[in-house]
Amino acid sequence: MRELKQFAGICLLFALAACGKSSTPTPTPPVNPPTATSFSFNTLKVDGVTNGLTYNNVGKAPSIEISFLAAVDHNSVNNALTLKDRSGAMAPFMVTYKNGDSTVVVAPTLGAIQKYTLSVTTALKSTKGGFLQSGVDVSLTTAVDPNDKFPTISDDALLELVQKQTFKYFYDFGHPTSGLARERNSSGDVVTTGGSGFGIMALVVGVNRNFISRADGLARMQKIVGFLKTKAATFHGAFPHWLNGATGAVQPFSALDNGADLVETAYLIEGLLTARQYFNGAGADETALRADINTIYQNVEWDWFRQGNQNVLYWHWSPSNGWAINMKIAGWNEALMVYALAAASPTHSIPKEVYDNGWAQNGGMKNGSTYYGVQLPLGPAQGGPLFFEHYSFMGINPTGLTDAYANYEEQAKNHTLINYNYCVANPKSYNGYSANCWGLTASDIENGYTASAPNNDVGVIAPTAAISSLPYTPTQSMAALRFFYYKLGDKLWGDYGFYDAFNLSNPWFANSYLAIDQGPEIVMIENYRSGLLWNLFMSCPEVKTGMKGLGFSSPNL
Repeated sequence: MRELKQFAGICLLFALAACGKSSTPTPTPPVNPPTATSFSFNTLKVDGVTNGLTYNNVGKAPSIEISFLAAVDHNSVNNALTLKDRSGAMAPFMVTYKNGDSTVVVAPTLGAIQKYTLSVTTALKSTKGGFLQSGVDVSLTTAVDPNDKFPTISDDALLELVQKQTFKYFYDFGHPTSGLARERNSSGDVVTTGGSGFGIMALVVGVNRNFISRADGLARMQKIVGFLKTKAATFHGAFPHWLNGATGAVQPFSALDNGADLVETAYLIEGLLTARQYFNGAGADETALRADINTIYQNVEWDWFRQGNQNVLYWHWSPSNGWAINMKIAGWNEALMVYALAAASPTHSIPKEVYDNGWAQNGGMKNGSTYYGVQLPLGPAQGGPLFFEHYSFMGINPTGLTDAYANYEEQAKNHTLINYNYCVANPKSYNGYSANCWGLTASDIENGYTASAPNNDVGVIAPTAAISSLPYTPTQSMAALRFFYYKLGDKLWGDYGFYDAFNLSNPWFANSYLAIDQGPEIVMIENYRSGLLWNLFMSCPEVKTGMKGLGFSSPNL
């Protein structure tokens, strides 16, 4: 019995021991700490102003405050925040903090008239370890530096300076073999027919303003005319758009355009006739020069370009492609000079019905609508590019000029005012457009070329547009010229005058010069100052006869 009790006691001890072991808590695996909460962008201010993520006309040392919904970790800012210009180069900046480190204050040093992107990436961390939910990109376009870039001079001295500097494009940079104008400052041997006509008119200005001597001007004219007479390719007397300035061979303008260009030829003849009237000395050299110019003009078969005796002139003809381009020269555009010279030709003239039916389209070129408070007599809606009022009117004086279709003085002024008023109204809200910064015409644009106009406005201003309009809008044009020179001159003024174009909205400045843009500047400034080129061209007896025959009336005919 005692043994049974001992056995029972042992069993009880084991049972108590087992119960005691099972009552000890089993350890639980460790729990991970809570994931840090991400945070987001809150507000942005540039110099105390909130305007979304895009800021124009920013100063060179702005204060940029970027606020977040959490305090930020200072150590993460260096990797998360960048400030770059359009080329991708980093811009310097300093960073401070406010509002309990939830606001990052960026103080950069920026250049004038440049575009920058301030980026904050999702690498930005909060002090609690969370990451920024979405990146932030801020666009900053800096303002024009208001300080003058050059000493102030009188308006007349400024006009003289622009003419003298621009003259160098045609004289110093003229092709060494032919003397003709290169198409642009990067075109090598490619010379431009129409631009050379403008360059010849610029040469006359250069001699008359004593930029060069009359002897030097005559020598250059002899080189040019000799090349045109003996080396340059022609087709029924008409020249191609481009030539090789060394050999005189055609430089095709396009696949089909490898022959005659009647419009470019007209601009060349416009310049040659102006020079003929200027170099009017009785000496053998000037007499021979005039005779050679007459030969070149008389060889142009203007009437042949009626393509089978039609009552219209055609722009192009190719020895390999014939009339394939098939483009009629019909108004209103830049090509009035073609019909004026064709009617004036002593050898291959056209009758009035070609002008009326072809160019004027029996009144079809009329407009009559009002744009920005100004009525437009002729041409497309809102006028088109301003070179319509420059190329032909470098020689033809529109003052008091009328025919059955328009008052051409009114046409030139009103077209220019519409262009000006459009830029001041700035319906596309481009940065920089103003009463001092205006002018839409054909020019280079970034990575291309276009004929800018109110209906084709890409934010690019070409100095030639306003400057070459000085005879029509002297107050507005002079204001623009001053702005281009004094305020933008550090970026826009170079070896041959004003560069071709610029964009203040998406900052870009051309480094190019084009003959067809430089030429009108020097010539139309001179027509504004003295009327020299107008007086010379309009003194041509052929021009008087031809334009009167087309129905034009003017005190200058």
